[in-house]
Amino acid sequence: MTTSAASSIGSSATAHRTPGWLPWAALGVVYLVWGSTYLGIRFTITSMPPLLSAGLRFLLAGLLLAVIVLVVSGRPAMRMSARELGTAALGGLLLPALGNGIVVIAQFQVASGLAALLVACVPLYVVVLRRISGERPPWITFAGIALGLAGLAVLLLGGSSSAGTHGSAWWGPWLVLLAAMFWAAGSFATTKLPVPANPFVLSAVQMVVGGTVLSVAGLASGERVDLGAISASSWIAWGYLVVFGSVLAFSSYVYALGKLPVSTVATYAYVNPVIAVVLGVLLAGERFDLVQLAGGALVLVAVVLVVRAERRSRRAVITESSPVEGTVSG
Repeated sequence: MTTSAASSIGSSATAHRTPGWLPWAALGVVYLVWGSTYLGIRFTITSMPPLLSAGLRFLLAGLLLAVIVLVVSGRPAMRMSARELGTAALGGLLLPALGNGIVVIAQFQVASGLAALLVACVPLYVVVLRRISGERPPWITFAGIALGLAGLAVLLLGGSSSAGTHGSAWWGPWLVLLAAMFWAAGSFATTKLPVPANPFVLSAVQMVVGGTVLSVAGLASGERVDLGAISASSWIAWGYLVVFGSVLAFSSYVYALGKLPVSTVATYAYVNPVIAVVLGVLLAGERFDLVQLAGGALVLVAVVLVVRAERRSRRAVITESSPVEGTVSG
């Protein structure tokens, strides 16, 4: 993605300085934090308008992250080409705006845990996109995805259908599946198109663009913010989503996408439902029985299979490449 010898050297040096565990730690943050955001969204929209709350969440988080980048790395870190800006804007439309925004709307009709389970189809979408683009994921990746979906089916069929549900409209689950498709497309595009060299700049632009789109959509649909009507629990949940769900976890997600195979990063969709169900038990009184425990165990086994398969595949590609090629691609 670099266009000059100087930037290539800088990228190579950065790659050497980056600890090998850091991308996996970033993925771990995504695993843990994003599993809690479904419950956070549920509490937020009880007294906040859905699109405006989501839009202002991402807009504030993006601006905050941009300020942090400017303070830490200076204005040069914010530089990007027109194509890189275009990719970041596309990611903002597909990820925060369509991917997250549609889920927020759907959670009026879908339980928080069920929403997390449905979003687990993201890895399946990603594999389809990889096949369309000509890639050939290892067979164990497909096996892991199949096992993960089986585990999610067990979780879904064995869990309480009313836990956390705000409504029962037939279109609710389908909206979540549509949102997952947009999220997978945005994640895949980010790994294939030119992006800003600094992953936190990419994340900031995506959140600002996505937040702006959601805010405009909320205002256009007639949403307005009534500060007096917002409950304390909604404020706390919204603040958590801004700081942890957006600034920390979304930035970690973008960083992990730049360092790990997209199918590996997509496995967060297997772990998030488990986190969401556990939090539902602890904070919302949702039931969690032995059948769900079995489904959760299948999900975790699937994550291990996919991660190990992708790591072996990535290591083989780097080994076959020249030392310079391997450094730049990593």
